[in-house]
Amino acid sequence: MKQQRFDNKFARLFDLAIRLAQDTHADGVLIVLNGPTDWSAIAARSHDIRTIVAADDEQHLVGAREAGLDAVAIAMPGAPVLDRLAQALLESVADDLLGPGADVVSLYSGFEVGKVDSLSFIRLDEHLGRLTARDLQKLETRVPLETLRTVVDLAVEIGREGREGKPIGTLFVVGDVERVKSMSKPAGFDPVRGYRRDERNLKDRRVREAVKEIAQLDGAILVESDGTIARACQMLDASYANITMTKGLGARHWAAAAISKATKAIAVVVSQSSGTVRLFQGGEVVLRIEPFERAMKWRDFEFEPPIE
Repeated sequence: MKQQRFDNKFARLFDLAIRLAQDTHADGVLIVLNGPTDWSAIAARSHDIRTIVAADDEQHLVGAREAGLDAVAIAMPGAPVLDRLAQALLESVADDLLGPGADVVSLYSGFEVGKVDSLSFIRLDEHLGRLTARDLQKLETRVPLETLRTVVDLAVEIGREGREGKPIGTLFVVGDVERVKSMSKPAGFDPVRGYRRDERNLKDRRVREAVKEIAQLDGAILVESDGTIARACQMLDASYANITMTKGLGARHWAAAAISKATKAIAVVVSQSSGTVRLFQGGEVVLRIEPFERAMKWRDFEFEPPIE
């Protein structure tokens, strides 16, 4: 386990983050790390600003809470930095450390792995929509939170990256698979048919990359509660009765709302036009995430280095 040094550069950037948080009345500072660091030094310089530290493994966070810091494990080793930052924000909301409308100053390794070298000011309400800790707890009673987050993370990647430089839209339906199967039919050839269960589980990064290709095809992707893809390219047949929808959303969103109302499944939609990810439960949108790099906000500021 490699230590992430709290060196002079890290300390100066953290001091800057604390000052920015004070000047903007931010709700906290979030630091995304690649390993453990000097927790007591961070706590001593936080000046009563809520400071959250995030790392991939709980072992990397040993001692952080004892030092008076909040800590979240994100379990995304090797993932792109923006994905790790987004997951840390979601975990912080889920753990009720931050509200869904919080303003957060974030520190992370934007250029060199293992060195905290980047700072951003983020307004969570611009890409977390109506998400609350209570919503996540309610969702977890129907679909395990680990599976739901895996699907949402994948949907965000699809919305942000598209495929071959072009935006694409797709629909995942998670949970209550047997009921959903009874309300769907193949749109054509099912590309996951014939594969073993372990070759269809979204916990495997290779499977997630393969799903990005499948996402370009028509129809929904059905995902079991453990993250296994049950079917792909499925046309959904659920009633739109008593469903209301925001103006401008298309057939894919209507299908998501209808299937989530008719079953206990949760539907996750990537908008082809904007890359926005919307999560439906009970026929309603309960989470909205904008493409992350568009949601990130940078602010100009003046800073005088601390006197050493």
